Amino acid sequence: MTVHKTIGEITDRIIERSKPTREAYLQSIDEQIVKGVHRSSLSCGNLAHGFAACGVSDKAALSGDVVPNIGIITSYNDMLSAHQPYKNYPDVIKAAANAAGGVAQVAGGVPAMCDGVTQGTPSMELSLFSRDVIALATAIGLSHNMFDAAMYLGICDKIVPGLLIGALSFGQIPAIFVPAGPMPSGIPNDQKAKTRQLFQEGKIGRDELLKSESASYHSPGTCTFYGTANSNQMLMEIMGLHLPGSSFISPDTPLREALTQQATKRALAITALGNEFTPVAHVIDAKAIVNGIVGLHATGGSTNHTLHLVAIARAAGIQLTLQDIADLSAIVPLLARVYPNGLADVNHFHAAGGMPFLIRQLLEGGFLHDDVTTIVGKSLYLHTKEPKLDKNGELTFEDTPEKSGNAKILATHDKPFAATGGIKMLTGNLGVAMTKISAVKPEHHIVEAPALVFHDQHEIIDAFKADKLNKDFIAVLRFQGPTACGMPELHKMVQPLGILFDRGHKVALVTDGRMSGASGKVPSAIHLTPEAANGGMIAKVKDGDMIRLDATNGTLTLMVDEEELSKRDFAKADLSGNQMGVGRQLFANFRNIVGGAADGASSL
Repeated sequence: MTVHKTIGEITDRIIERSKPTREAYLQSIDEQIVKGVHRSSLSCGNLAHGFAACGVSDKAALSGDVVPNIGIITSYNDMLSAHQPYKNYPDVIKAAANAAGGVAQVAGGVPAMCDGVTQGTPSMELSLFSRDVIALATAIGLSHNMFDAAMYLGICDKIVPGLLIGALSFGQIPAIFVPAGPMPSGIPNDQKAKTRQLFQEGKIGRDELLKSESASYHSPGTCTFYGTANSNQMLMEIMGLHLPGSSFISPDTPLREALTQQATKRALAITALGNEFTPVAHVIDAKAIVNGIVGLHATGGSTNHTLHLVAIARAAGIQLTLQDIADLSAIVPLLARVYPNGLADVNHFHAAGGMPFLIRQLLEGGFLHDDVTTIVGKSLYLHTKEPKLDKNGELTFEDTPEKSGNAKILATHDKPFAATGGIKMLTGNLGVAMTKISAVKPEHHIVEAPALVFHDQHEIIDAFKADKLNKDFIAVLRFQGPTACGMPELHKMVQPLGILFDRGHKVALVTDGRMSGASGKVPSAIHLTPEAANGGMIAKVKDGDMIRLDATNGTLTLMVDEEELSKRDFAKADLSGNQMGVGRQLFANFRNIVGGAADGASSL
């Protein structure tokens, strides 16, 4: 299949730009491949520690290098609905490995915090840094030189990117990511959003709001809106690290368990001990990264991945830029309408054809590289297959239908919902920012209004409650970047801004902070860099300054002349409140060394 000319050109420039770092990365990985796992080269004491807790047969198998051993990295906890289903996965994987002539051990656990729980609280300031902690914990789990392959159990926001960054540090062994699936659909997303708005307007009480939220987030499984968690699943599948069609199969079903068993068998088959050796360093290359970005644009995915994909790429020695992401957005069509870009949830998306149909459409339209290595073979077209159980309960993979199951949710490449993707880059005298416009109506892509400056999202909420925001304005929310406070998601003030927007006011947001994959109808310039704490121009904005956010032409302009700006001092903020409490004191070094948003906001 021939890839779109511009996509080929963007991929080529990424490859060319990345040559020194990619070659250095692959050289390091190749050296590790030559060394191999070599469990038998460990001293008797080392090896005895490595399998002391195993049964007799596993101990015998692990005494040499003939039987492959899978290391399981798990993010299981039973507080997080998306990760609760992972409780029994290690036992399923171990049994499947034994049946296939291998061994599996839980190599380690990683933390899994829920942004849905920590939104608007001080704990959210640990959220982005948790990605790097997860990467570090993954590397520690794999550090024992005991594993021929690894299986990664993770779903949500920072967890999958952290696991993948950690996996790439052990790029010499295969990696398979194993999803757990979404919870069943609850109340419609538009009904949930309406209830939240009524609460913000003071028209209903907390009891009614909690009842609504509990009807939406109601059981084990991933939340069903298309935020960062489900964008993660899309990425792992389109980048070739999931089994085909496995991302959105419901938890605790026979098909879900069969896929986990098959993932285990596949992990054993692609180790260096077999004939299909597929180290993860050879799966995640520039073409795979571009495929991931294409999938993000085609589905209107989470803006968080403009951070995560840059960091993931760099972990593989690939130099990805925001310009690359923006240029791909300009040519990739929007093929999915999933909340907040539509009323459907991921269960409806899956029922309409899901990932296999999406991948097939993007391949046929020339928007994806087919000539990539995935965990199932040497072609992405293998991921257009749909998993099913036959009448004997055996797992099979069938061709996906040629027509969408619901054309209002999942479109074909020649009849897209929009001609371009949902994420754009903004540049101007304020710096570089990203914006997500797939849920913003075209008539609101340009906003010009006076600035109102805030240093905390709760200041916006308080001003709304005090009836001080019934006017046109652009909220400038600064000192929210990774250096200032860890770049928390700024979700709590979305509803007040949305209400003002619905009242007919010109409303937009400019921030050096972060928004989630659930950001929606209000135009927003986010991830602004340089951030205020590092001398960014946003620190010179004053109340009343005119700002123009132009998502059509990709510009963000502070409409103040240069002479006036040169006379202004950079605003300062008291950040002492971000330094202590709920563990924040432990992350001082992270804040001191973290890179900017354009570089993935990484401390590694």
